[in-house]
Amino acid sequence: MKKILVPTDFSNNAKHALKVAASIATRMNAPLEILHTNTSIAYAPPLPEYAGATQYGLEDYYEMATTELFNLKNDLIAEPGYTALKIETRIEEGFLYSSIRRVAEEDGIGLLVMGTKGASGAVEFFIGSNTEKVIRTATCPVLAIPESEIEQFAPKMVVLASTLKADQIGAFQTLAQWQSIYPFDVRVLYLNNPAGFPDNPAVENAARNFAEKAGLKNVSAFVSSNTFNEEASILQFATDAKADLIVMATHQRQGLSHLLFGSLTEDTVNHSHIAVLSIPIKA
Repeated sequence: MKKILVPTDFSNNAKHALKVAASIATRMNAPLEILHTNTSIAYAPPLPEYAGATQYGLEDYYEMATTELFNLKNDLIAEPGYTALKIETRIEEGFLYSSIRRVAEEDGIGLLVMGTKGASGAVEFFIGSNTEKVIRTATCPVLAIPESEIEQFAPKMVVLASTLKADQIGAFQTLAQWQSIYPFDVRVLYLNNPAGFPDNPAVENAARNFAEKAGLKNVSAFVSSNTFNEEASILQFATDAKADLIVMATHQRQGLSHLLFGSLTEDTVNHSHIAVLSIPIKA
């Protein structure tokens, strides 16, 4: 796999996600990059008369951030199993999601791993979590790690929520690549018949065809119809299946389209106690 990027704000949740990313990087023989973004500077109003004081404050900030990144890297490689892990660090400025996207494009990132606390109520509607914004704009898959997720990432059961439309093949292919590293079983969950299949056997046949084309093994299909709350259905199904990972393809709707139709993937990430891998696809 290409390089794995882990954004951090030095919180316990971010450190937790870093441990998960390190576990994945070791299994996939991938280098790791830790990114810290100074987001406060993006919101600070220009005050020329205080430029000297601002510069002094920034010097202290970047010295602190550099030290924190140094300690994160050294603490990680000091742990058994991570001594050979290749780790880079980087500091950026600006909005978190745009900074992550820029770094991902510049450094050829193949996977983003982020800790998430989710968002709800008015915060979710008007602002959304940082992870949600990253999912909406990322050019590579994003693995969202909730606080409850264990550090040693080794999925045995994966739920793939899919519309089984033609554009979903990318999610199956990505999951097949992961399965070559982690020997997990896959349950494909099909909700509300978006592809218009005539019956359940047709759904099962479509899921089997997708799996065969992608090289995905140990796949079974499950159908749930007349579901008004798809997000809740996915989370309940994954919980009942004792899934370690939920996988979803996302069209990354933005602007008016996102406001009107929202994103099932982002909603699921916001409320899931299970890790969620979102895979960007093109309509």
